[in-house]
Order: sequence, then structure tokens, then C-alpha cells
Amino acid sequence: MAPYNSIGILTGGGDCPGLNAVIRSVARSCFKNGLKIWGIKNGFGGLVENQITELTDAEISGILHRGGTILGTTNRDNPFSYPITINDTTTYQDKSAQALDNLRQKSIDALVVIGGDGSLRIAYDFYKLGLPVVAVPKTIDNDIFGTERTFGFDTAVSCACDALDRLHTTAESHHRVMILEVMGRYAGWIALHSGIAGGADCILIPEIAYDINSVLKKLNSRKANGKQFSIIVVAEGAFPLGGNQTVARVVEGSPEKIRLGGVGEKLAREIETITGIESRCTVLGHLQRGGSPTSFDRVLSTRYGTAAVDALLAGQTGCMVALQNNQIIRLPIETIAGKPGNVPLHFLNFGRSIGVCFGD
Repeated sequence: MAPYNSIGILTGGGDCPGLNAVIRSVARSCFKNGLKIWGIKNGFGGLVENQITELTDAEISGILHRGGTILGTTNRDNPFSYPITINDTTTYQDKSAQALDNLRQKSIDALVVIGGDGSLRIAYDFYKLGLPVVAVPKTIDNDIFGTERTFGFDTAVSCACDALDRLHTTAESHHRVMILEVMGRYAGWIALHSGIAGGADCILIPEIAYDINSVLKKLNSRKANGKQFSIIVVAEGAFPLGGNQTVARVVEGSPEKIRLGGVGEKLAREIETITGIESRCTVLGHLQRGGSPTSFDRVLSTRYGTAAVDALLAGQTGCMVALQNNQIIRLPIETIAGKPGNVPLHFLNFGRSIGVCFGD
């Protein structure tokens, strides 16, 4: 007999290709095992505001290939520090008890949380209050500790690789340095994988402070060998030796108030000023997070969803499902949340072997 009869599911943080595939997988697994499945709208905010509706087969039909999330999401709402605005004054209150009460009213026994590091921390806080929780790792950045792949990452890399294929033709035709700035915050996974797949000459990631002289040396070497163009991929969190990350803007009241961006344009201006080589930057931005998930992400999302329900059926909660050695395993959330999932520097060795410059 299943330890739970009614399961809630929510998506927290930014949107990501494959979210709907996870929702579909969790729902279908619940249907198969005779469990009710409730969709919580707009992340943890919907948990506080009681925006909870039962999901049916009709509602999850035809969503496998769709980007975004049918439940809606937000990266601003934390029930343990929930914004309350009265007379234009915002205060933050603990609304976790209200959220739990809303679940009890619907007789929801357990919760599946799909999200990144911030969502994992909130999920663990609820678990400590006695709510059975299983988490599914979600981010295009692939920076969650303990799992080899997060769903959405493959789609983001494919998007960036396609952009590089297109930039190559312009770079070669106009003898330019073309720079592609990609997402990733403090981890360089997207830059590394798309750069290798897209034939970049330089890949600059947050894990290594780049030396502009190293980059210039690579560009000059190519020029000396008769190659009149170069391709550079730079992660939004990359920064120069002795310098800082480039902050696009600061958004007060947001859990991630520092928004990175602009390092690509800064690098383009510096290269052009020093070398005289015409340099252009393209910022891929949210294009990496939108659209239909790749087949790999659809399969991974489906595996994660069924694994989450399997964990609940086994009575094992307070865990995150993760991919290791192509097997889905369960890891305690407390050993994951808050730990960085950066690129290990030995991962760069194969890139160095084919002549890629990493700015060091």
C-alpha cells in the first residue's frame, strides 16, 4: 500500500525546457499508482496563496514537447520570508504554517519540488517541519551539486551551439572576432559544452579568471597562421584576472538580486581597442531558457519524474533524485543545497588538447 494518497507538485525558480515533461511524468506515475496529483500554481507563492488545483489526464496531455511550465513559476517567493505589502510598505513574514495548512485542506500528503538550489533550500526547510518532500534538480546552468546533469542543460547547449554555427559564417566573411555571451551565472558548463561543440577558439568560464594577454595571444596566433577570424564563448559570470564579474543590474527584493551580464561587450571593446580587429558580441540571454526541450532533456525529465514518485512510494523523502553514471539515485537534500556545482578544472583537459584557450 502506498504511504501517500495525494501528492502536490510545484515548479520553483526560473523556467526551463523540460519542466512540463517532469510534470507529465509525475502525474502519469501518480495515476498509475492510484494517487491524486495536485498542481500548485506559480511556485512557492501559490503554496501560500492556496493556488492549488487537481491535475487530470486531460491537463497533462500534449505537454511533453512544450517549453515553460503549465503551472507557472517564480523565483521571488519564499514562504519562510514572504513579502507582504501594506500601504506601499513591504515586510517579510514567515508564512510556512499557512502553506502547510493549505496542503492539509486538500489532504495533500507529500510534495514534489522541481527547482534549483534556492528551491532545494526551501524544500528542505519544509521537510524539517515534517512535510515529506522529494526534489527534482532543474536548471539550464547544470550547477546543482550531486547530479551529473540537470534537465534543460542539453537544450540550452543546443541553442548556444546553433548560435555559434551561425556566428561562424559572419566571423569568417567579415574577418571579425565574434563573441557569444551565454548564461551560467557562477558555473561555466554551458560555455564549455557549447564552445567545444561549436568550435570556439577561446572559452572563458567563471572557474578561471581570464588573462586578456592569453586571449590576445590566441587571436594573434590564429592570425599568424592565416586565419582571419576567431570565435570566443564567454560565460556571463566570467571575469578578468584581478577584476570582478560584470554586473548588469541589481534588483532589490529578489533572492538573486545581482544580475550578471555585459562581460562579452566589455571583452569585445577591449580586443578591438588593443588589436584593431573588428569585434562583435552577441548575448544569447533568455533564448537559452525558452522553447521545446531536446529529446535528451525529455527523456531525462521523464526519468526524474518517475524516480520522484518511486521515492515517495518507497517512503524515502527529504531527498533529491539525481543522475550518476546514467543511473537515477537519491541523495539527501541537506547534503546538496548550498553546495556549488562548478566545472572541475580537469574537465578542460580535452579542450586544451585540441588547442582551445581558456584564458589562463
